[in-house]
Amino acid sequence: MNNQYLALVTGASGFVGSHLVDLLLSKNYNVRVIARKGSSLRWVKDKPIEIVHCNYDDPDGLKEAVKDCDYIFHVAGVIKSKTKEGYFAGNQVVTRNLLDAVKKSNSNLKRFIHISSQAAVGPSPDGKPIDETAPYNPVSVYGKSKMAAELEVLKEKDSIPITICRPPSVYGPRDEEVLVFFQTIAKGLHPLIGFNKKNISLIHITDLVNGILLAAESEIAKGQIYFISSEEYYNWNEVGKLASRLLGKKAVKIRIPHFVVYIVAAFSQFVSYFRKEAVKLSLEFANEMIQQNWTCSVQRAVKELGYRQQIDLETGFRKTIEWYKKEKWL
Repeated sequence: MNNQYLALVTGASGFVGSHLVDLLLSKNYNVRVIARKGSSLRWVKDKPIEIVHCNYDDPDGLKEAVKDCDYIFHVAGVIKSKTKEGYFAGNQVVTRNLLDAVKKSNSNLKRFIHISSQAAVGPSPDGKPIDETAPYNPVSVYGKSKMAAELEVLKEKDSIPITICRPPSVYGPRDEEVLVFFQTIAKGLHPLIGFNKKNISLIHITDLVNGILLAAESEIAKGQIYFISSEEYYNWNEVGKLASRLLGKKAVKIRIPHFVVYIVAAFSQFVSYFRKEAVKLSLEFANEMIQQNWTCSVQRAVKELGYRQQIDLETGFRKTIEWYKKEKWL
């Protein structure tokens, strides 16, 4: 890759964004990131990057951030909020503002890569992994806000070279969401939601960022949507068994009925109103948790981009657990 290419990464302070920055630097991209007020940039601050200080509601700051960029990787988003408005402000409105900045100050952009989520289109209703032809059917406000952001991007497909990447659940070093699952297993508990087998797609962060870059650099990917995920599918029972074995901890399975999930989520959401931070376990997230199948097909990415899953679940879990232990998160 020509090392003169400049890539802007939003959300570089987060899990996916920081790993994407690492990959781009390894591929000799020049990297620029947006740092909002209060952003820690803890994973990338000591790396050779350009930092633009602005908020996502600052039109002039955004125009400066996107200026002269060859690639824009829009990773930033809101995964938890106390209000519906917070989800849409952090996902749809921010995306719209960034696209407007591109239209005003960067007519030579090679690609705008929007990192969405399977939540935007919803679970697989008939048990078969969903693909890119599936209609939108999000089951949470978060999912609806990610759908709205996708629609903003698709509106511009004739004026901006766009590509949308949809990952399912992502895990790996630096992740704080799936960390809770490992911590629970380490305490000897293996919670299973409901009484039916729940199937999922899971992708290691390294596979995800490699897939994102493939989509960015592929000409055929212009104007397209891709699921970037594992080629294998898993269920929470086998996932828990694997985590238990790798952690060397015998975990007791606890079946949690769906109605209990809603009760706990309602209490968690109520308590959050009296705290500064929003909680992940809300009633909206409960709607996602009780779904039977969160699986997606990567066949389009395999066929058109040459994407392949490189890290199997056991290898990925082992590397993640080793990192958590090294950082004393586990």
